[in-house]
Amino acid sequence: MNCFRFPSWERERDGGDDRRGPATSTTTGRSLSARSNSSSTTSTDTRDVRRSASECCSLNASELSSAGSMSQCHRQLSQRPPNALRVFTFQELRTATGGFSRSRMLGEGGFGCVYRGTVRTAVEPRRSLDVAIKQLGRKGLQGHKEWMTEVNVLGVVEHDNLVKLIGYCAEDDERGMQLLLVYEFMPNGSLADHLSARSTRPASWAMRLRVALDTARGLKYLHEESEFKIIFRDLKPSNILLDEKWNAKLSDFGLARLGPQEGSHVSTAVVGTIGYAAPEYIHTGRLSTKNDIWSFGVVLYELLTGRRPLDRNRPRGEQNLVDWVKPYSSDAKKLEAVIDPRLQGNYSIKSAAKLASVANKCLVRHARYRPKMSEVLEMVQKIVESSELGTPEHPLISNSKESVSDEKKRKGLDLKRRITDIKAGEGRWFAWQRWTPKLVRTQ
Repeated sequence: MNCFRFPSWERERDGGDDRRGPATSTTTGRSLSARSNSSSTTSTDTRDVRRSASECCSLNASELSSAGSMSQCHRQLSQRPPNALRVFTFQELRTATGGFSRSRMLGEGGFGCVYRGTVRTAVEPRRSLDVAIKQLGRKGLQGHKEWMTEVNVLGVVEHDNLVKLIGYCAEDDERGMQLLLVYEFMPNGSLADHLSARSTRPASWAMRLRVALDTARGLKYLHEESEFKIIFRDLKPSNILLDEKWNAKLSDFGLARLGPQEGSHVSTAVVGTIGYAAPEYIHTGRLSTKNDIWSFGVVLYELLTGRRPLDRNRPRGEQNLVDWVKPYSSDAKKLEAVIDPRLQGNYSIKSAAKLASVANKCLVRHARYRPKMSEVLEMVQKIVESSELGTPEHPLISNSKESVSDEKKRKGLDLKRRITDIKAGEGRWFAWQRWTPKLVRTQ
């Protein structure tokens, strides 16, 4: 699902331009240009590039938030050193990825490509460490701002439910500026991988609840516990990664922004992923932490249904996930009709109804009536504590054959779904789906 930007929503009055807006490109370009022209010899070049990278990161800290009431925050952030980020050479990362081999590629996005690699640890050089290395693409200045934003944010925050940034690379060579980020490796992929229709082993109900809890913890830290209030702005399953113990962690902070004071907002260009941004943000460009609350509600709907927020391949009444689920979410009996059929009935309808209720609170149209992240976390925590989750180390549904009773239950849910579709006005589509050609005797 692609990111979007509406240039007409860009705001200059707050003094804090957005990373995708043209007004910020000049500043970024000047920083990178100054960095690339600061060297004369090989040893001096390395020191200058590293120093310039730090200066560039500090500069971008002020770009992350608006002036005025937030000016004090930027000064503090720009003066604060990163969390012991390691500086890598480009050659080190080239070697770590086998020359950026396509066989090592984990994914590709708006920033560039992500590769799996192996580096030596700083403390014990003989010990190797698996990492994920993100390389900046060379198209435009958007990636430069994303790179600086991620270094700024992940350089000053630290939490168990945020992906750890290990280090970065900022070097100038014959092909231009090389900007890379090095993260901890997340071996179990993203939540999107386990909700995808292509997945042969979809996430179990226990794992979905655990992901909801971990995600809420990460967002609460960003909104209410970190030294600086941070709006994530791009919450979606592909940005929720799973480590070796199936703990969920937020990743990709390229769109993150310093938030305003409690109860206020900043005006900025509208960026994010279609289907996850709050309506007031899309329509007015006013950004607050309540945008992340809305996105979290959409993710909860995805956990319940296994569907994407927008899917044009679905019947007309089911293409928009929020509009489709809401009418069924207030009644536990109706809710069964929209629960992900790949769960094969292995879930608690009671906890599913409670989770849907939390999602509905997050998806209130008026931002002021949505709960804070600490309130959302408390609600999700109670759901998880009251559920029998089983063993978290085995979060995926087994491929064993269904029992007869499970098969009957699944067929019953399918029948309920068909009846619901007919009542919702999709009867004609349903009938045509089942139509087969027959010979008709004529007079």
